[in-house]
Amino acid sequence: MAGENEQANANTGKDLILTRRFDAPAQIVYKAWTDGKQLAAWWGPKDFTNPVCEIDVMPGGEINIDMKGPDDKVYPMSGVFHEIIDAEKLVFTTAAFKDAEGNWQLEVMNTVEFADEDGMTKLTLHASVLKQNEEVKSSVDGMEKGWNESLDRLAVLIPKKK
Repeated sequence: MAGENEQANANTGKDLILTRRFDAPAQIVYKAWTDGKQLAAWWGPKDFTNPVCEIDVMPGGEINIDMKGPDDKVYPMSGVFHEIIDAEKLVFTTAAFKDAEGNWQLEVMNTVEFADEDGMTKLTLHASVLKQNEEVKSSVDGMEKGWNESLDRLAVLIPKKK
């Protein structure tokens, strides 16, 4: 099944590692991460939309997404791409939850690896919290659930291998 969990998810405090398999080649899964229109369709927990999804996939390029929750609250997120290897690896930081002074309260380093295995893709996501203020602890605690819901949404959108 596309997007099924290959192994138990590991959440070791401030680090999260998720592994999924998708029934599509790595290039297709990678494109869903690097094409803004596709990314906007699956990024974020279920019932969220992304009215703003701007990405510039190159080292130093930015990622800016406004996630809109079912309560119509908007959650801006910004980041920078650090490493890009076509259809193999994406490394980017994300920052979220601004305080009253406009400072980000949460920063995460995300590494996504795409391994082509017999026409399928093994995707490994490693999210490592770099900065966290006490005000966003519940969001960090919910990071595993949020990423799993995002990857579930991605699995639905990936075209199945013929």
